[in-house]
Amino acid sequence: MSQLATLQDLVAAARKAGADAADAILVGSASLSVARRLGKVEQLERAEGFDLGLRVFLGRRQAIVSTTDPAPSGFAALAERAVAMARVVPEDPFAGLAEAPDGLVAVDLDLADAAEPDAAALIARAAAAEDAALAVAGVSNSEGAEAGWARHTIALAASNGFAGDYVRTSHSVSVTALAGQGTGMERDYDYASAVHLADLEEASLLGRRAGQQAVARLNPVRPKTARLPVVYAPRVATSLLGHLAAAINGAAVARGTSFLRDRLGQRVMASGLTVVDDPVRHRGRRSRPFDGEGMQGMRRAIVEDGVLTSWVLDWRSARQLGLASTGHASRGTHSPPSPGTTNLWLEPGAASPAALMADIRLGLYVTELIGSGVNGITGDYSRGAAGFLIRDGALAEPVSEITIAGNLREMLLHLTPADDLEFRRGTDSPTVRVEGLTMAGA
Repeated sequence: MSQLATLQDLVAAARKAGADAADAILVGSASLSVARRLGKVEQLERAEGFDLGLRVFLGRRQAIVSTTDPAPSGFAALAERAVAMARVVPEDPFAGLAEAPDGLVAVDLDLADAAEPDAAALIARAAAAEDAALAVAGVSNSEGAEAGWARHTIALAASNGFAGDYVRTSHSVSVTALAGQGTGMERDYDYASAVHLADLEEASLLGRRAGQQAVARLNPVRPKTARLPVVYAPRVATSLLGHLAAAINGAAVARGTSFLRDRLGQRVMASGLTVVDDPVRHRGRRSRPFDGEGMQGMRRAIVEDGVLTSWVLDWRSARQLGLASTGHASRGTHSPPSPGTTNLWLEPGAASPAALMADIRLGLYVTELIGSGVNGITGDYSRGAAGFLIRDGALAEPVSEITIAGNLREMLLHLTPADDLEFRRGTDSPTVRVEGLTMAGA
């Protein structure tokens, strides 16, 4: 029996048990991963999993049950348990299936790589990353390297007529290097992931970069407190997009717990800036032909020319706000859908990172952020940081044990991107410069 036929049988069992509506989701996975440190394989793991989730509705009451047993002989009992649970839970006036399930338009996302590496290939990839890091002058130790592969199968069927499935693969490599000795040691890392092995960055390049970054951080100072421009390296600039995504998440907006809750259709970033979310990006790390409710998402500029154009919505949050879903429902087998972004990025600017820093007499270049001191209601921002001072437009001495603070409303309005955007992680940003933050140091 096909996966979709299995899910449709489960939905039919739910309707027979008394459910007014139901949907069922299947998530199957297989993965292989290896960890290597100082030339020795420390971990080699193969895992396979299968999860089946059933959601039923009695009016506006909903309940969810899950199982790892795909046998149809157990579907009737599973459905009966779900319906019995739904009878005793409170009503949720906004719960329900998708109101207008899409007839999916075929899109070639190319999410399944036929290449499945064996253990030897992953060990070699991890070895290449770690050996390259250890070869950097000044690197004294390693926290190891990891390499992995995974294949996920997702299928969804619902009583509103929707049925669809897809497969997504991933390849990854990461490495962490240590430089210096004793209490003066510093660490840094690099990692990459891709849907297709052919798109994965070469492991030795990551290792060399991690080693060089660790050495560059040796002998940090703690500068004096100042108000100055802050430049975020791409790997930490993505955190600013994460804060933006959280603020325009429909669930937070509906609860009134977002600092942007009253800004739809208004300017939230500088003129000319665009933030894109695209669930149908070819070979995208978070691409998918449909969301957790069967809606086909579309590429949209959620910020266009600095203006906030859309919330990120599933059907529940959309109903709360009197809107329609934007196709952003994320879903597991154990919980109801919730809104979330997919492939999210800030469009690049015109200036190089060097040009972006050229006029900074004294500033801060951030390469690492620590903690999560962000108030989603007010936008107040305070995070531990490490990186380098900028003096006369160039990177200078490394710094650590500092805090940077501001307010995200103002930070987003005074943000300038460089031209170095690379699609590496799913949420991606070029180098960005933010004006007028407070650096708390010595």
